[in-house]
Amino acid sequence: MEEVDHQEFVQEPQHRPSLSTIEAQGIPVIDLSPITSNNTSPSAIDALTKEIGSACKEWGFFQVTNHGVPLSLKRNLLEASKKFFSQSLEDKKKVSRDESSPSGYYESEYTKDVRDWKEVFDFFAKEPTLFPATIDEHNHRVVQWTNKYPHYPPAFRDIIQEYIEEMEKLAYKLMELIAMSLGLEAKRFERFFIRGQTSFIRLNYHLALGVGPHKDESALTILAQDEVEGLEVKRKTNQEWIRVKPKSNDYIINLGDIIQVWSNDRYESVEHRAMVNCESERFSIPYFFFPAHDTEVKPLEELINDQNPPKYRPYKSGKFLLYRMINDFKKQNKDNLQIHDYKLA
Repeated sequence: MEEVDHQEFVQEPQHRPSLSTIEAQGIPVIDLSPITSNNTSPSAIDALTKEIGSACKEWGFFQVTNHGVPLSLKRNLLEASKKFFSQSLEDKKKVSRDESSPSGYYESEYTKDVRDWKEVFDFFAKEPTLFPATIDEHNHRVVQWTNKYPHYPPAFRDIIQEYIEEMEKLAYKLMELIAMSLGLEAKRFERFFIRGQTSFIRLNYHLALGVGPHKDESALTILAQDEVEGLEVKRKTNQEWIRVKPKSNDYIINLGDIIQVWSNDRYESVEHRAMVNCESERFSIPYFFFPAHDTEVKPLEELINDQNPPKYRPYKSGKFLLYRMINDFKKQNKDNLQIHDYKLA
């Protein structure tokens, strides 16, 4: 059996769970029916766009209802996830991911150099997914990554692929609303994703202190979770950790680093964590929406001017994500690359 160094799981004092948490009354719940129903009026779209913009600016997090994704898909995938993680470690490791093939099962991931109390299964949204071969900015070689498929549960492949299709549809709708809330043309972001993606879905099985404080590298993340509470969001106004109550048919949306850069800090990626008690296991399924690997991420030209110059130097989406993936595999004893490392003085 693998020997575990328990010091790897130790969080810094400021990141440890407090004895009391605040319930998130303020995280907006947004009804998407104006874009999912047949009788849509321009005024309803305008109102929804303003609501999205306010949520993005004030929180960076919001919940969506009437989103158009059948509830059965989420239930089926959560059930398949529970079945997969209920297997023996030996069976799960038959589809293990590694540094040369990051799709599949893993049980020792690190967030900001602290080991997470969780098990994961990663699955790419597109197959094959094109990715840079190395983090070297001067090496332009590309590799193709494919998915690993567990034999159990038997319908896993079909369930997850059907779910991913619905997540992509929802992600495009949300990106249109976010674009319009920034005063951009609705399809402004589509060009970065339509020619290729590095999006992926993750099945999380959380144990104890699930995931340490972090921000997402994606453009946006769509989170499904079971009925067990655990997600906490750092409120921007006072830096307090706010507990988010799960709602069975809602999805939780959070902005990622890419939106922060594209918007030139008008919208921010917000720190969050997963806290689980000793009595309850928790399952969650984030879908990370990423553009093509060779996308140059930088502030959009429509959102910069002499009074508001670019706040970030450009970076390649795939190189940044690959660097973060590599550093998630083992303890580095140094800070991982963060989006603020690209900030201009």
